[in-house]
Amino acid sequence: MTGKTANIQINARNRAYAYESSGGETILNCGLTNAIDLPYECGSGTCGTCKARLVSGEITNLWPEAPGRKYLKAKKREFLMCQCAAKSDIEIEVESFVHTMEAGACVPTALKGKVVSTKLLTHDVMFLRIEPEQSVDFDAGQFMLVQFPEVPGFRGWSMVNYRRHADVLDFVVKKMPGGALTEWLFSHDFVGTEVEMFGPLGNATFYSRLAKNILCIAGGSGIAGIMSILSRAVDDGYFSEFKGDIFFGVRTMQDTFFLDELSEFRTRSGDNLNVTIALSEADAPDSAASDYPQLHFDQGFVHEVAKRSMADRYQNIRAYLAGPPPLVNGSIGMLLQSKVTTDNIRYDKFS
Repeated sequence: MTGKTANIQINARNRAYAYESSGGETILNCGLTNAIDLPYECGSGTCGTCKARLVSGEITNLWPEAPGRKYLKAKKREFLMCQCAAKSDIEIEVESFVHTMEAGACVPTALKGKVVSTKLLTHDVMFLRIEPEQSVDFDAGQFMLVQFPEVPGFRGWSMVNYRRHADVLDFVVKKMPGGALTEWLFSHDFVGTEVEMFGPLGNATFYSRLAKNILCIAGGSGIAGIMSILSRAVDDGYFSEFKGDIFFGVRTMQDTFFLDELSEFRTRSGDNLNVTIALSEADAPDSAASDYPQLHFDQGFVHEVAKRSMADRYQNIRAYLAGPPPLVNGSIGMLLQSKVTTDNIRYDKFS
């Protein structure tokens, strides 16, 4: 980053924080890099969670059309910290309590990377691997903001892989009709392209010290972060003591991917890990059960399949949700009806 340095003071409900920002750096990103756990969910201008009120000074709005602006009140001088940079010394207020990150937390940072390989998993889902300029620490279930030079704006993508000091980051991207970036990705050979990244981000994280049964409900490319969680859990032998129920929803059998990898997770973990593939628009073919004997197949929307399967098995559970908003909202409703407490329902709003 280049430009004039600005002093930022943030007044939270519990205390104040002060830090410096270089020109062009968003207020949110700079705060997170300083290990200040500012409120956010998507980090890319969509959800509105990072809204703050400008008390004094001037800011630059880097994306005036950000969807999250619909949650702001102009008369209160509210703005999105993830889309604004300090133009001068500023003082701002946030409504929530703000704390510093815990010791040992993976502190987000800006870094560059290069796309080293890509692969089509289905007609509209792509796997891509990015090699960062330096190794990256992240927690299972976290995501990165990624920006390509050809299409402005950062997008949030969950890491598929998991390991500390990772020298590659694996992602899954679904083609979105009318989506500027995905339309470009699916029509170009971009191996070798250098990208900008910021992260790791996200609070839907898994740690082996959790000591709870886990329930994962994912749709489409939302399975990415769940794969990261499973990678860590299986490597750590987590399912030797605790149960895992994984529900992966797609439209038809032609839209499935990662079935070999999910089968391998179950082979390594035994009967305490159950994986169900939910097909919303068609029954599974007769060959599915013989081709993938370690997996279960069911018909219906994935959160409805999960509800039927789980019945009264919600004791000592942590739920992870990922996918389109209707899936996440439906799953939240189902879990709350089943008396799962909100602190045990984890998801990130970056789609």
